[in-house]
Amino acid sequence: MTDIQIETQYSTGVSRQAIEQALVAAGKDLGHLLPEDLALLEDFHTMGRSATAQLADLVEITPGDEVLDAGSGIGGTARYLAGRSGCHVVAVDLTEEYCETARWLNQLAGLDDRISVRQADVTDLPFEDATFTLMFSQHVQMNVADKAHLYEEARRVLVAGGQLAVWDIVAGDGGGPDFPVPWADRPGYSHLTTPGRLRTAIETAGFDIEQWNDLTDQAAALMQTLLTLPPSPIGLQAFVPNFGAKATNLTAALADGRLRAVQGVARAV
Repeated sequence: MTDIQIETQYSTGVSRQAIEQALVAAGKDLGHLLPEDLALLEDFHTMGRSATAQLADLVEITPGDEVLDAGSGIGGTARYLAGRSGCHVVAVDLTEEYCETARWLNQLAGLDDRISVRQADVTDLPFEDATFTLMFSQHVQMNVADKAHLYEEARRVLVAGGQLAVWDIVAGDGGGPDFPVPWADRPGYSHLTTPGRLRTAIETAGFDIEQWNDLTDQAAALMQTLLTLPPSPIGLQAFVPNFGAKATNLTAALADGRLRAVQGVARAV
């Protein structure tokens, strides 16, 4: 995807306003907001907070880690990691509207002293070599055609021995998903690859794979459950247009194998 396509996909111009309205409608006090108050709307990826927590468990983050959340959206992963582990997180996203919203939410949650937000391209990161000890990449590569370049940049900014934690959707069998899906309103915005090719791209960039887990069944089951829950004012639908149709199409494709969900941890060598 080009920068313009990504802006078209994700920018609405009203993300902050919509989220603020949702929080107020749910009875939240914006002056005394707790990090957990945001949990239902800030994790814009399959399985939400559950997926982030599982991935964090695998990498065992410490307060001394310097973490990059690459493709951070409105900052849910960055806030979760900083709050959970006391580490410093740099959150990077190409969509400036998401970056502005993330900064506002970081302040509301009292975590802006632990999180820095930068507007930048994950395939051209504005950091020196060997800056970070850990990089999170959740549901980012589906918008990136050049997987090799993406993971070469990841390796460049990680120290030797640093970890890359990924949670991604990949191509399965039986054709592609129906559109729209959460990362693409149309096929031209989606750059799915197979699990094997994704793993090869990561390894070729200079990583050893330490964990590679197919969580498709778990993801499909949880998403199916979430779709049956009564509507809540706090949720991704607050700022993601047509979210119901996107979640439904994603869930159906996970359930029938057209899409797979993979979790991985790789070590920079």
